[in-house]
Amino acid sequence: MIHLVGISKHYNTDIGFKRVLRETNLTIPTGKRVGVLGRNGAGKTTLLNMIAGVDRPSTGMIIREARMSWPLGYAGGFHGDLTARENIAFVARLYGADYDEIFEKTEDFAEIGAYVDMPVRTYSSGMKSRLAFGLSLAIDFECYLIDESIGAGDRFFRQKSRQVFLEQSEGAGMLLVSHNETTVREYCEIGMVLYEGFLVPFGDIDEAIDFYTRKCAP
Repeated sequence: MIHLVGISKHYNTDIGFKRVLRETNLTIPTGKRVGVLGRNGAGKTTLLNMIAGVDRPSTGMIIREARMSWPLGYAGGFHGDLTARENIAFVARLYGADYDEIFEKTEDFAEIGAYVDMPVRTYSSGMKSRLAFGLSLAIDFECYLIDESIGAGDRFFRQKSRQVFLEQSEGAGMLLVSHNETTVREYCEIGMVLYEGFLVPFGDIDEAIDFYTRKCAP
């Protein structure tokens, strides 16, 4: 389970106060495939980053009772001066995973060739994303966090990502944030909608999509 205990999120920006999430008390099951729908700019990525521990809530705390991935495709955790091989070795040690197995799976997915032994700071954003996505899928997690990245990239990459993800995540939970109803319906069992700062839960994905299309979709 993921317990959101009195969490909220706001920013002070150049154009004034921005509230992303109003005070929320909610438990999200990690054994199910959960979709979070919201318009662009609603705060979906911020919510996912808080759950992942990449960002902090303004108030409250988040209690995680499952082994969760970082957001798939998120490359912010790599050390830019280390090579992909060295970053993979560090992550494998961190999670107590077999390095050779993790390296082989990640390299096969990322397809970065000789760049595997070059500093990550020399990579394009696409290469970093493929490396992060592949490394996420090379480790067994109980719940995968996805920020629409499964639908990103060219057609070949989308197909490959989908196939590898479905194979790797079989039996695991998922938290997917997206503004695309089709993607959420394909992958998720239950849903939530981020609407005007409120995180509204639904026990059925079709109910969540119906609310989203009536209240949020353009």
